[in-house]
Amino acid sequence: MPQAPGPRRPPAKILPPDAPNVRALASLVTGVVVICALYFGRAVMIPIILAILLSFLLAPFVDFLRRLRFGQVPSVIVAVVVALSVLTAVGALIGAQVAQLAGDLPKYQVAVERKIDTVQKMTVGRADEFLGRASRALKRLSPAREQEPKNEDNPAASPIDQPMPVEVHEPTPTPLELAQRFLSPVISPLETTGIVLVVAVFILLQREDLRDRLIRLFGSRDLHRATTAMDEAARRLSRYFLAQLGINVGVGIVIAVGLAIIGVPGALLFGVMTALLRFVPYVGTWIAAIVAVVFAAAVGPGWAMFVWTIVLFGATDIIAGQVVEPLLYGHSTGLSPFAVIVAAIFWSWIWGPIGLVLSTPLTLCLVILGRHVDRLEFLDVLFGDRPALTPAENFYQRLLANDPDEALVQAETLLKERSLIAYYDEVALEGLRYAHNDVLRGVVTADQLRRINESALDIIEGLEDAEDTVVTIAPKEELPASFESPDEGRGVAHELPPARFDAEKEGHTASVLCIAGRSELDDLAATIAVQLFRKHGLHADLAGYERFSRGRFGEVDLAGVSIICVVSFDAAESPPYLRNLLRRLHQRAPSAELIVGLVFPESPLQGEALVRTSSAAVSFRELVEACVAAARRQSTDGVPWAGLNDKDGSAALSGPGEDVAAERPFA
Repeated sequence: MPQAPGPRRPPAKILPPDAPNVRALASLVTGVVVICALYFGRAVMIPIILAILLSFLLAPFVDFLRRLRFGQVPSVIVAVVVALSVLTAVGALIGAQVAQLAGDLPKYQVAVERKIDTVQKMTVGRADEFLGRASRALKRLSPAREQEPKNEDNPAASPIDQPMPVEVHEPTPTPLELAQRFLSPVISPLETTGIVLVVAVFILLQREDLRDRLIRLFGSRDLHRATTAMDEAARRLSRYFLAQLGINVGVGIVIAVGLAIIGVPGALLFGVMTALLRFVPYVGTWIAAIVAVVFAAAVGPGWAMFVWTIVLFGATDIIAGQVVEPLLYGHSTGLSPFAVIVAAIFWSWIWGPIGLVLSTPLTLCLVILGRHVDRLEFLDVLFGDRPALTPAENFYQRLLANDPDEALVQAETLLKERSLIAYYDEVALEGLRYAHNDVLRGVVTADQLRRINESALDIIEGLEDAEDTVVTIAPKEELPASFESPDEGRGVAHELPPARFDAEKEGHTASVLCIAGRSELDDLAATIAVQLFRKHGLHADLAGYERFSRGRFGEVDLAGVSIICVVSFDAAESPPYLRNLLRRLHQRAPSAELIVGLVFPESPLQGEALVRTSSAAVSFRELVEACVAAARRQSTDGVPWAGLNDKDGSAALSGPGEDVAAERPFA
């Protein structure tokens, strides 16, 4: 009789094979279009970007005026007028300094010529002397050359072919041409300044409306997260730019005053130049320093001005970079050093010198946008200074690369702010779970599995002397700039280590039999558990699954065993072999405390009727706490367990006093 057909399953959805290529091509085309738009539209984009950055700088001042009940429009107008006054004063100061310096240059002509002669004697003069000696030596070695007779056939002897001097006279420029020649360098900056101020006024007047439009564009699905991220980013960016502007102005004032004391002409000009160039990361200060040092070396009567100028720039940069900046906005700008250099090259190529000055603020805005907008997360990954991999991912990557030394360095760093058991739970356990998932997918080769086991055992052995103690963590200060997202550090729980078992206080010793599952990485998890048991006052023995398999289970004597801990990554899925092992353990040692790990919170193993009287642990912390609690429940007059023996009386496993590092299942 034919069977009735089962329920018809819907056909599997098959994506076209070239879909990823199409998306990659679309992303590439979009990137090229954006770069071309930035390059060819720089005449329009530069004023808009400057206006946006100016609005970030003026936003705190506008908010302050609004709190004084000035009103929105008057507050914006007053802030823009103050900004225009400052820009005008700076421009007038630069112009006056340039004019004064140009007028005073003839005074330093003698000193400049003397320095040039000195430099020529030290370089060109010695080179000419060396060449002259070499030429005379060659003449002594080579035969005398005959002089060529001068006659009509020699064109060099004919005065007719000598070149005639030619003078070029330009026509006298008209008044209109003179006006255009002198006003054209001034009109362009004034035009850009006017556009920047007008756009900044509208941005400050419509901040809420622009914020709502950006929320609609990027985060309409989660209004709470998008609103919080936008407000947080705007507030902290304003504070960062204001702090950076304050530091740069302070450094410029110190440089100007110091150069004036040293006697360098144009000290105010070099101070303003230093303040502006400090917006260029790493090299901005030293670009201004090179110009000032060269000028001091040229106009100074001796070399004292040259030396003191170098000392002034060096000391100021060190104090500002290592003391003042960390106090105001932390040790980091939120950008990786490589990203800062690449951004400076890119923006200077796109927009020239203005792009070089704006490279850090622009890239910082992109990074913060990438931290709050999922579609732009790649910007934070590429340019941010946060680690690209989590500690657990980095742990697993080091295991794959067979580099336990770097993993140990990472562990020592993390142990400064968390306990050992927290490190094992948050880093090692999660990293081994990544490895376990890859093993289940069949992507880990035998050689990679061997390297993972060897590296992990080296790490565990390296942490044998580490104490699982309480770590006091000082609260982190809030960074003024939005370099940390609001949910930064979530998921990292710095907990206290579990309680210890004190044999003297309890009146008896407690031992744990730790059995590893048959998964490829279970021996590593069991080794970590045994190490933690011993650090918390418990005697522990390690046994592999093969000693408790169905064929060899009858050879093991479990008499006197009071605490059994089964550790396996397979516990999350509760496979048949593990259920059978637990059943056999219940039958052979019904009075023993049975603790199973490592499960998930909703693991089916927790609902098994077979293990209802057992404890299921999710982490190493819960394993240790469950074993300590079971040990405290033991009778004080119980006989201490000296180890697990076979039926013939021979010791089957390591004694509780041996080093856990010596039990290397994969060595």
